[in-house]
Amino acid sequence: MPSFISYFPTPLGNFFKGALFTSLLVAGLGFGNPVWADDDHNRGENDGALRLLSLTPVPVAKTNTTPGMYVFDISFVDQATQTYYLADRSNAVVDVVNAATGAFVTQIAAKPAFAGFVSIGGVAHNELSGPDGVVSAFPWLFVTDAGSRVVSFDLRTSPPTQISDVTTKANDPLRADELAYDPEDGTLLVINNADTPPFGTLISVDKNTGKLTVGKQILFDAAHGVDAQNGAEQPIWDPGTHRFYLSIPQIGATVSNGGVVRINPGTATVETTFPVSSCGPAGLSRGPGNDGRHDALIGCNTVFDTSGTKVWDPAGTVPADPRDVIIDLSNGSIDAQIFGAGAGDEVWYNPGDNNYYATGSGSPLRPLPAATASGSTPLAVIDAADQKLESLVSTFNVAATTGTGAHPASTAHSVPANSANNHVFVATGGNNALLSPDGKSNCLTGCIAIFGHPDEDLHRSADNH
Repeated sequence: MPSFISYFPTPLGNFFKGALFTSLLVAGLGFGNPVWADDDHNRGENDGALRLLSLTPVPVAKTNTTPGMYVFDISFVDQATQTYYLADRSNAVVDVVNAATGAFVTQIAAKPAFAGFVSIGGVAHNELSGPDGVVSAFPWLFVTDAGSRVVSFDLRTSPPTQISDVTTKANDPLRADELAYDPEDGTLLVINNADTPPFGTLISVDKNTGKLTVGKQILFDAAHGVDAQNGAEQPIWDPGTHRFYLSIPQIGATVSNGGVVRINPGTATVETTFPVSSCGPAGLSRGPGNDGRHDALIGCNTVFDTSGTKVWDPAGTVPADPRDVIIDLSNGSIDAQIFGAGAGDEVWYNPGDNNYYATGSGSPLRPLPAATASGSTPLAVIDAADQKLESLVSTFNVAATTGTGAHPASTAHSVPANSANNHVFVATGGNNALLSPDGKSNCLTGCIAIFGHPDEDLHRSADNH
């Protein structure tokens, strides 16, 4: 088997072999624009529409009884290495794809094994399943799992070496879920979303060895500054304020009241709460950091009706009003509400084209409950410059099944992007509706759908010659 280094694009792969890459990586974690980006790209102007470029089929593990990838969670693109990682519960691994070429690289397993997809009496239990969250900062990969577990891997070996395995709460069977990393201080914030109350844990990372050390816990209840009544979702790290931010779907008894909280890692406390209404905040991604802007996109996971106060009822007569929200993290002001997007999970900002990307779950056009999801659902493209919806691009959801090979509904809720080539990655459950444009790849056992701007790829190819 080739070394893990050989899977990365040249000349970057050569850097992995020496100390030069390490120093470049530490200096470059701000993720600036790629060298080929011109002024038009910096303004978020694209020459063409976002289209499906290719499909990367996901192999089926021997332990997968489904068989196929139907259940997965968060994905992540490490910009420094152009590598995509997906928390794949169906196969109980982390799937790895070369984000420069779209080639499947490997599947990373843990010892003991990740929990995988857990079903009890035919009912899916996400809170007992894993892996869940993934974050990479080369040479380390951090992965969360059921049992309040957090695992670190060294990516310089083939296969990647498991370095550390800790728990955020002893004897807790529920999952550690989404997480964020402060690369300057080597600190993870890991969220246990399914506990009551939900809580976060600060974990120190030895940047020389990848070893994890569990630190202080932060409860998200009224006594500690935020009365989280429906879990806690995506944290992000903001180097500008040296703070973590975390989306909270519901604060207090009113379902339409959510928010984003600011967390001081030095004191392990919630400093302030920025209210966000009629949204159910879930995904969170820091946006443009230049020109004094301090924006972030909130992925709203609850669809309210046009009153803005009631959760939309598919059997009712009041229209749905799905949205995502752009917030200013410096003061909590709502800069924009992006109507027509929403009811997703992960969202992502891509500095390469200055766009936000937001996933959906239900179908059609997101609002249906995930359990009944089937058919096409859109990926939202949001221009971060003018803060407007640019387009909706079709993806695919797979309905739940029963009997042999049973699985819950597979929804298109996970999305990151690679800023070097502006390719966008959407994990998709096994289906026979998606076929790559060249007709050579399908999605029968699950796949990673790769979207991009074909005209940009042509210009980039010409420049390289």
